Amino acid sequence: MKFHFNHRLPLCVALCLAALTTSHAQDTADAKSGWTALFNGKDMTGWHGQPHFDPYKLAELSEEERAAKIEAWTADAKQHWSIENGELVNDGHGAYLTTDENFSDYELKLEYRTVAKADSGIYLKGTPQVQIWDYTDEGKFNIGSNLGSGALWNNSPKAPGKDPLVLADKPFGEWNTVHIIQVGSRTSVWLNGKQTVDHAIMENYWRRDEPLPASGPIQLQTHGGEIRWRNLEVRPLGTEEANSILAAHHNDGFVSVFDGKTLDGWIGAVNDYEVTENGSVQCQKGRGGNLLTEKEYSDFSARLMFRLPARGNNGLAIRAPKEGNPAYAAMTELQVLDNDHPAYATLDERQYHGSAYGMAAATRGYLRPTGEWNFQQVTVIGPTIRVELNGNVILDADVSQVEDYMAGSAHPGKTRTSGHFGFAGHNDPVEFKDISIREEN
Repeated sequence: MKFHFNHRLPLCVALCLAALTTSHAQDTADAKSGWTALFNGKDMTGWHGQPHFDPYKLAELSEEERAAKIEAWTADAKQHWSIENGELVNDGHGAYLTTDENFSDYELKLEYRTVAKADSGIYLKGTPQVQIWDYTDEGKFNIGSNLGSGALWNNSPKAPGKDPLVLADKPFGEWNTVHIIQVGSRTSVWLNGKQTVDHAIMENYWRRDEPLPASGPIQLQTHGGEIRWRNLEVRPLGTEEANSILAAHHNDGFVSVFDGKTLDGWIGAVNDYEVTENGSVQCQKGRGGNLLTEKEYSDFSARLMFRLPARGNNGLAIRAPKEGNPAYAAMTELQVLDNDHPAYATLDERQYHGSAYGMAAATRGYLRPTGEWNFQQVTVIGPTIRVELNGNVILDADVSQVEDYMAGSAHPGKTRTSGHFGFAGHNDPVEFKDISIREEN
């Protein structure tokens, strides 16, 4: 049977760039498992039509223009999608089925069955794609179909996740199972129980120099042959679970530098910081100064979690000397800031969270809501510094190439090749915990 669409036009599509949009799917999820069905097996409630279309351009349209496009796309989808025996069936043409809801950190499970020479995929956060295609000699061997499905085909050549780790496709006529976990841009995929992508960064096809949109829809691509879908389920991830997933991956070699009880191993403003009952360290309210590791580091990666109070302001001192303002005397101070507080509405772009203070601006929009814990990793190699926030790379800069400084103020410390790691307190009780460092030399 041809299906009937029964849904509101999704205004949330316009918000696909908003940070950490919460889906109402969590509200309707099973109380025990947290999973909810994306497809009810009867009609297309919760879905609309949308082809391969830039979500940034869609968000820029007026509400009326956007609604008109979605109405036209949905009408097109009706011509090519049907429901048979509780399965979604596409004839290989037409607009993609697209969830009305946006998702940020989540787990997705589904099954698909396709035919020879077909070429399809699953768009995540409105972005292509987890690849599905013909792995036999009838397929597109010239662009990698012989390696199999289940990888992030639109990643850059040789980038992690671009090609599947194993060939896991089942023969045509059989159902394939897909399991995806996505936290920020970090994406893991299992195809038929075999891992094909291991916690790789999914690149933003639409804007290669930015992370994925903070949230966006799931889309089922239609391309070149019949494909059937069933048992589509999603489970939004809470902050604690999302942070735990990030902390558990690629953590070899990291050594804790904070025991959660004392400031042993730290120097500097030890009297201006305190260890809290929950095992975090924070600058005392109204106090300041630099709390630094006793040890100095050259090339290193640092992992930590932090929690901002409203209007919170602190910083990470990178290769800092024992004395001086890390923003200028160290290689840099990486901002730790409540970006959305009205008090900071008119800052220079190089002053917002994750920025190399006064030198290089980080991409905004990836902090968790104020009061929640964030996971961050900083990697410093030579003159380069990379900041990954909640699974999204928000800064990747070579400070040796910076010549334009905020307010024309020079940064004499940017050429430092070693120094202390620590916190540059600015009178606010910003909390840090689970602090570990791995030396990269």
